[in-house]
Amino acid sequence: MLIVLMIVKNKMNKLIALFFFTILFNDLIAAEEKFLTLRNNKVNLRQGPSFQYPIKILYKKKYLPVIIEDRSENFRKIRDHQNNSGWIHISQLSKKKAAIILEDNVIVFKGPTIYSKPQVKLEKGRLCLIYKCKDEWCKIKTGDYKGWVKIQNLWGRL
Repeated sequence: MLIVLMIVKNKMNKLIALFFFTILFNDLIAAEEKFLTLRNNKVNLRQGPSFQYPIKILYKKKYLPVIIEDRSENFRKIRDHQNNSGWIHISQLSKKKAAIILEDNVIVFKGPTIYSKPQVKLEKGRLCLIYKCKDEWCKIKTGDYKGWVKIQNLWGRL
């Protein structure tokens, strides 16, 4: 009887440990930044989570990446690359992959290596659509140019 009680107690301790590990792991995942992009060419950033709140900023850049910070029913609190924050209706957000160039004179290469042919230099703040990322490089398109950029030079949904 004593052996059975010890086994049950041991299993209970394992279940408790597993429960706390699951909670801790979920908190770590939730802390990760979640990026989305703007769905349309004109998107209103509001001061609060409803259409009754005044408009703070009118974004005029489709696919601009934003970080989701909070949620309230059908609105999401976002932050952009210039640290502007406010609320946007979920119908105005998309999962399209895009990023902003973080520094001036970022070189776009033909292949995912610094030894491939340089295509163009990009300025800070340039919006790029992301095709795919591998290792430390992302394949992008901006304007008439396609090529590869180092991931460290990008801010957004990769």
